[in-house]
Amino acid sequence: MGFSIINHQSSIINPYLPYPVRIDEIITETEDKNLKTFKLVFINQGDEEKFSYKSGQFAELSVAGKGEAPIGIASSPTEKGYATFTINKVGLVTSCLHSMKAGDIMGLRGPFGKSYPWNILEGKNVVIIGGGFAFTTLRSSIVYMLDPANRSKFKEIHVIYGARSPGMLLYRDELAAWETRDDINMHITVDGTDDPGWKYNVGFVPTITEQKAPAGDEDTYAIICGPPIMIKFTQPVLDKLGYVHDHIIMSLEMRMKCGIGICGRCNIGKEFVCKDGPVFTLAQLNGMPKEY
Repeated sequence: MGFSIINHQSSIINPYLPYPVRIDEIITETEDKNLKTFKLVFINQGDEEKFSYKSGQFAELSVAGKGEAPIGIASSPTEKGYATFTINKVGLVTSCLHSMKAGDIMGLRGPFGKSYPWNILEGKNVVIIGGGFAFTTLRSSIVYMLDPANRSKFKEIHVIYGARSPGMLLYRDELAAWETRDDINMHITVDGTDDPGWKYNVGFVPTITEQKAPAGDEDTYAIICGPPIMIKFTQPVLDKLGYVHDHIIMSLEMRMKCGIGICGRCNIGKEFVCKDGPVFTLAQLNGMPKEY
């Protein structure tokens, strides 16, 4: 798979054809070095405008001759001039990406999937609950909501975010900056730590959710993205707090494959997650086979 820098001049966008992008910056996020954030800039003028996305969507990142991998978009649509992705080193394509350096050319295809329902969330309290490296689209959502043009559209914002240890937290500089603001309630936690300087919570995300999250009501929505075990034990906590299931919004981005519903490998029952999701309410998931 090659990347031409003279394509995409037609008004018809080929969903199979990646946009050529250049790696502008690579940031190692975690102490095990398995999570890196890639800042990508578009080579062809106009491609950034065509890659119009909302927080919660994903894209396919590709390496010529190696393949592609579906990755949630970590940047916010309010951040112009680039797109960012935080990539976990878990397979052939992601390992190749981790071996690349600033200045290298790669491919970006998308955006795909449905975003978080921002038209519904406006005027509401929003509770963000995330764990581990699944915090990427949640980072996008926080930056979007905190943008000066958008902050007044939302009521209270609560964030509960956890990792195994302090060294496994993503976006630590941003977490620290958000902590200092008075228009967002940050609740950072780790499973455990021996660090005497740790000043935040210690405990699993479901436990901290029960302690810190506001009660559910008609004006409060929760967005959850994280490992399946975290989601499994957070759901009953939200039930206890009074959240109705159509106010609990979840992402199944781990089911993503081709992005356009052709390969048939992301379906759950009759739903194609890459087209009908990856964002679903818990009420919707309750009516689907438990294959996720």
